[in-house]
Amino acid sequence: MLPIRPLIATAMVATSTGLLAIPAQAATPQFAAPPTLVGIRATHHYGLDRLVFEFRGRVPAQRDVRYVSQLIADGSGRQVNAVGDALLQIRFGRADGHDRHGSVTYGPARRTYALPGVIQVVSTGDFESTLTFGAGLAKTVPYRVYTLTRPSRVVVDLVTRYRTVPARDYFLNTAAYNTGRRPYTTAVQRPVIPPATAYGALQRLFAGPTQTEKAQGLRFVSSKATGFSKLTVKHGIARVYLTGRVTGGGSAFTIADEIRPTLKQFPSIKWVKIYDAAGTTQQPTGHSDSIPQSLEP
Repeated sequence: MLPIRPLIATAMVATSTGLLAIPAQAATPQFAAPPTLVGIRATHHYGLDRLVFEFRGRVPAQRDVRYVSQLIADGSGRQVNAVGDALLQIRFGRADGHDRHGSVTYGPARRTYALPGVIQVVSTGDFESTLTFGAGLAKTVPYRVYTLTRPSRVVVDLVTRYRTVPARDYFLNTAAYNTGRRPYTTAVQRPVIPPATAYGALQRLFAGPTQTEKAQGLRFVSSKATGFSKLTVKHGIARVYLTGRVTGGGSAFTIADEIRPTLKQFPSIKWVKIYDAAGTTQQPTGHSDSIPQSLEP
């Protein structure tokens, strides 16, 4: 009896001497590597802000873009903060944001933009071949998602057909501070939506400087404040209620040194009173500036 041999599927491949039979599995192409995110950028065009995600390889086949009430980190389930009155979640399935060594391939995980609509873009996950980002926007607007090739890009166009006016935000200038040259702050311009211009300027302050501004030595000193819950302006007094475990840590420069000039640029504001998360400040009444005890050096 002849020995029984397992059946092996074959494929016919043309060679210079004729047809050669090879195992079918050898003729099957390997699965392509998942696309890798290599860049994120945002620019303003007439009537819209354009957010672009560029990939090495093909465009991710699975894409989901939607408004959400909060941003949740993939894997940990923790909430991720992004500055904006609207939050847009952008998710790519079967895509990576890191190389084989685990290094991030697309740059900073959190970045700020001085655009009418897009305020911040933050990473919320690179977990099990799923990439997720959140975009903090100035307001909820219609958007369109489409893809481009050569190079591979996913584009999100956000409508910005609303009026903005310029306002100034004041950030710490590290070069001036380190050399003792006053003022320690430098003003940068941001577009804000009227009539809530003071609110918009304060919101943009918490978003921090752009990547270009960071390269110039500008920094946002948060003093561990995570944001602000309320801003009121009445009789020339602005009252800012901070969130988080606010503390100056003994520093001579705190978040108060950024908030005061940012708000006093507006003619309706003469004095700024800053409250901690418990709702306390040292001088809650009277025509004077005030900070909570925790911000004292």
